[in-house]
Amino acid sequence: MKLFNAKIIANHPINARYWHMILDASMLDEHVAPGQFFHLQCGDAQQNPLRRPLSVFHYHQASATLEFLYLVKGIGTQQMTQRRPGDYMNLIGPLGRGFTLPEQGALLLIARGVGVATLHALAREARAQNKTVYVLLSARTANDLLTAGALEEIGAVVHTVTDQEGTSDLEQVRPLLEQLIHAEKIGALYSCGSRRLSKLAQDLAEKYHLKGELAIEAHMACGIGDCYACACTIRSQGQLKTARVCSDGPVFPIEQVVIQ
Repeated sequence: MKLFNAKIIANHPINARYWHMILDASMLDEHVAPGQFFHLQCGDAQQNPLRRPLSVFHYHQASATLEFLYLVKGIGTQQMTQRRPGDYMNLIGPLGRGFTLPEQGALLLIARGVGVATLHALAREARAQNKTVYVLLSARTANDLLTAGALEEIGAVVHTVTDQEGTSDLEQVRPLLEQLIHAEKIGALYSCGSRRLSKLAQDLAEKYHLKGELAIEAHMACGIGDCYACACTIRSQGQLKTARVCSDGPVFPIEQVVIQ
């Protein structure tokens, strides 16, 4: 974990709701794992003191760049859109526990909305290790199917469903996922961005005896495990326990997560 200032290389909209930011991370001397996040100071620290946790979309070690996808939702992310190349962002990170890759079998990634940012980094890591990756992307509209093309470029097999087309209902998604599990020798399931899809992934992992992990999204204050603002409930050794998303997660074994 490191506190540092990073120069903005690029910051631009992808569509009406999502933006893409690239930072110079040449001062970062730690390994960054898929699933980890950084805590960003979005704007004026006095008027808007709370940082925003953003999952790593891509960390390119060779070019020393760090990339984020973010949904413009509140005052903090709105202030982020006003940052220009040459400005600096203050970050803490990398934070949290990241994903682990299966020793055998293909990966099946299930993402909705900006949850694809977290799983995109995992897909890149898996493809770098020559693992087969299947991705289900779910979104409100076709315009919100973020990074589908980029995932296909790295060799992932991408399936898309949207509310707009009426293809994102669980009744339609479940048989598609079960078909992939049966046909493609899936070794592990991963999900982020939707409670209902994460619950479906959890059910399928239990039904087919698959390993898996879920990345949990949460509002955070400190981001380092001190304040418990991001507390969640997990199931461990047959008991319900309180965990901190920021430090115990944000990635948890799929069987541990209590989805409410």
